[in-house]
Amino acid sequence: MSFILDMIDSLKWLTVWEMVLGAIDFFVLLRYALPVIGDRRWLDFIPGAGVLVALLSFLNGDSSLLALLFYASSAILFICTAGRLLKSTKKPMSPKRRITMAAVGLLGVSPVLLALFMAGEVRYNPVSDFSHKSYSEAFVAMNERLSVEYPFGDWKKIDWEETRKRYEPLFAKAEKDKDSTLYYKTLRDYLFSFRDGHIRIENDRLYENNEAFRRKVGGGVGISALRLDNGNVVVCLVLPGSPADKAGIELGAVIVSWDGKAAREALEQTTWSEKPMATEGEKLYQQGRFMTRSPIGKQVRTEWRNPGKDDVESATLTAYDDQYETLKRTTVKLKKEELPVEGRIVGKDYGYIKIRYFLPGEKQSDPAKELEKLLLEFQKKKIKGLVLDLRDNPGGDDDMVANMAGHFVSEKRIYEYVSYYNRYTGDFRINRVETRTVKPSKVNYSGKIAVLVNHNTGSSGEGLPLFLKGLPNVRIVGFTSTNGSFGVVSAPIEMKMPGGFTVRFPDGRSLNRDKTIQGDSDDRGIGGAAPDLVVPMDDRTFRTTVIDGQDAELNVAMAFLENG
Repeated sequence: MSFILDMIDSLKWLTVWEMVLGAIDFFVLLRYALPVIGDRRWLDFIPGAGVLVALLSFLNGDSSLLALLFYASSAILFICTAGRLLKSTKKPMSPKRRITMAAVGLLGVSPVLLALFMAGEVRYNPVSDFSHKSYSEAFVAMNERLSVEYPFGDWKKIDWEETRKRYEPLFAKAEKDKDSTLYYKTLRDYLFSFRDGHIRIENDRLYENNEAFRRKVGGGVGISALRLDNGNVVVCLVLPGSPADKAGIELGAVIVSWDGKAAREALEQTTWSEKPMATEGEKLYQQGRFMTRSPIGKQVRTEWRNPGKDDVESATLTAYDDQYETLKRTTVKLKKEELPVEGRIVGKDYGYIKIRYFLPGEKQSDPAKELEKLLLEFQKKKIKGLVLDLRDNPGGDDDMVANMAGHFVSEKRIYEYVSYYNRYTGDFRINRVETRTVKPSKVNYSGKIAVLVNHNTGSSGEGLPLFLKGLPNVRIVGFTSTNGSFGVVSAPIEMKMPGGFTVRFPDGRSLNRDKTIQGDSDDRGIGGAAPDLVVPMDDRTFRTTVIDGQDAELNVAMAFLENG
């Protein structure tokens, strides 16, 4: 019964063309399966009509996976029944022939059944082409579409009219002055104002051929910074032989001033980043990375105090083309050869499992199976507690996350509902088929669990900590919350903009058991899975982590497992 209700519910995601094709395909099946529908000549032309409808739908711009499944069904039925069009006379079909044709019909409509099951996720979401418009006209059109379809407009309290008034003059100025750099910077500022890590310029190659990015932040002086909880801005990376290194700036130095401003002020005014900064933790991290970037050749006056010294030193540093080295060294990149899931015993009989991403890897085809295998091994060794390390996990497959979560619960629980914008009703509707439920697994662990997260734990990577948070035996551990970008990207909102840019937005919401948005940051930059045990970023932790190379977050997790 649930399957039938799911199929009926999926009809709301179909276009009119797809509904017509589905009706034609099912009629053809019934025509050959039921003797009550006679062998009238005109009925043989119906599969051909389906092909014509499919062609019109395609010419109308629908090449989504959902539509392609309907097209395939129509093509199969037409090919299998076309022979009857060539016969001038008809004989009543024998029972054997009718069974054969019914089987052919069932084969033909099987793509339709698959399409209905996947309808919400692969539905038609047209790409808006604003590339022929002026900068300001394209912006207004984009803003208007998003005001209706962006999943988190209300959640983030976006005032669309105020947003239009704020950015339209800037786009108009870029248009009047023919300033492509101002246009690009304004477009990025607009997109980043949503504070959504899933928003991006699809074809934006920042490190390769982006002249605007290069002109603004292409130069470095050889350092990267980090803000401590007390407000101090400290050096967390020094490139050997760089201008900063030659000037005597050491790892752990406190930056007193930067380019004529107090260090904290300079950091807070930094707006550049590779991607939108959804939460405050992510924002502070990116500001530290980009504060020390500037145009190539720019001279930057700075003051600093090295570790263990009271004297403030100063120097004028000249930014050079470092090929974005400080940015690259402070960005975590997954390697193909790394296993999605691996584990070991740490400390005094404690289990440790690193989950890098929720997708099959080159050397590990079934990460969920590997997790189950590790838990079995740990149970045999009678571990006293478990660390799940999801730091820097960018996400992957929500179904895999829900499957893995079953190892840590004793009863059935909702993982998420998913809702999308529906063009018929003009609001967001839940896609029944995509409701994910976590069921307890046979291999179950109910002991103490510490879950490590950071600002790079994003998208589906946030699912497990969000799901486990609040359980009495679980503590989330980290410096900051997860990335706060848990929206759904199934059939993303895409728009072609002037300058050859294509912008992409998430199209769906993840809802908790109360059917409230979960995970995504709000208008205050609060979102994701917040730590239960917040690791302080103070002088001691900085030295432990950055200078001594220890894992401060793991240390806190182990202390919880050992002492409670």
